[in-house]
Amino acid sequence: MNQSLYRKGIQGISALTFVFVCAGNCYARPDMTPLGPNIADKGSTFYHFSTRTFDSADGKRHYKVWTGVPDKHSPKAGFPILYMLDGNAVMDRLSDSFLKKLSEGSPPVLVVIGYQTTLPFDLQARTYDYTPTHFISRWDRHGRSVGGSTAFRHLVEETIAPASEKNLKINPAQRGLWGHSYGGLFVLDSWLSSNFFRSYYTASPSLDRVNNEMLAQITATSGEAFSHKRLDIMEGDDDEKRPQASAAPDRLRALRQAVETLRSNGVAATYSLFPGLPHGAMFTASFQATLLQMSEEK
Repeated sequence: MNQSLYRKGIQGISALTFVFVCAGNCYARPDMTPLGPNIADKGSTFYHFSTRTFDSADGKRHYKVWTGVPDKHSPKAGFPILYMLDGNAVMDRLSDSFLKKLSEGSPPVLVVIGYQTTLPFDLQARTYDYTPTHFISRWDRHGRSVGGSTAFRHLVEETIAPASEKNLKINPAQRGLWGHSYGGLFVLDSWLSSNFFRSYYTASPSLDRVNNEMLAQITATSGEAFSHKRLDIMEGDDDEKRPQASAAPDRLRALRQAVETLRSNGVAATYSLFPGLPHGAMFTASFQATLLQMSEEK
C-alpha cells in the first residue's frame, strides 16, 4: 500500500473510530420472535426458490441458503446476482409484491445466506462469521466470539457460490454482496480482501470496536487497485438525533468524508443517506434499495 496514503488515512481516522465507538452502543437489540413461513415456503409468482444446507469448516455453524431465480429468460450477458447476509430475516421480509417490482426490470438472482434456525438471526454465529480476524478483542461487547470472516468468506466464495450458481447463466460483472450492521462490516472487509464480487453494498456497518488499521485501509485505497469494483455505503440518520448518540454528532459526516476521500483516490464509491431511518429500519430499506438498483442497471 502507498505509505503516504496510509499515513493520511491514519491521521484522519482517529476521530472516525471515536464516533463509531460512541454510536455502537445505541443500537437496539433485534426482534428475536421465531419466524413463520417465508416467500420460499408460500411460493412466488415471479421467482422460484431452492434451498441448500452447508456447514462451517469446523462444524460449529450450520447454514441454510435460499437461491431465488427469476421466472424470466436470462439477459444475453447473464443474470445479475446478489448475495445477501442474515438470510432468515431477509427471506421473512421479501414479499411477492416486491419481487414483482424487481421483475419489471432486469431482476437479479438472489442467494440469501442464513442459518439453520427458526429465529431471524443466529446472534452467536453471525457475530463470529461477519467480524474480521483483526477485531480488537476475541469477543464483542455481548461476549460473543468474533474473528471468523476469513473462513466464512472462503465458504461463501468456494462452496456456497459454486453450488448456488451451478446451471445458471450469471453475469460476473454484476455479482454483488449486501450486508447490514455486522453484515455490513463483513462487506467492507470483503471489499478490502476479495475480488469475487463486483459491487459491495454495506448498510449501517458496525465499525465500532474495529481497529484503526482496517479504517485506514478503507480510506487509503487507490483506484488502481480497486478500479474493478465499487463500494456503496448506506446510512440512516435517526440514531444521530437520539440523546444517547449526542457524543457522536459527526458520525455521518465522517462517513461522507470517507467516501469523498475514496472518490478523490479514484475509487468508485457512493454514500446514500436514508433520512429518518434508525439502525434497525435500515435492514429492509437498504436491501430493497440495493435490489431495485440492481434490477435497473443495464
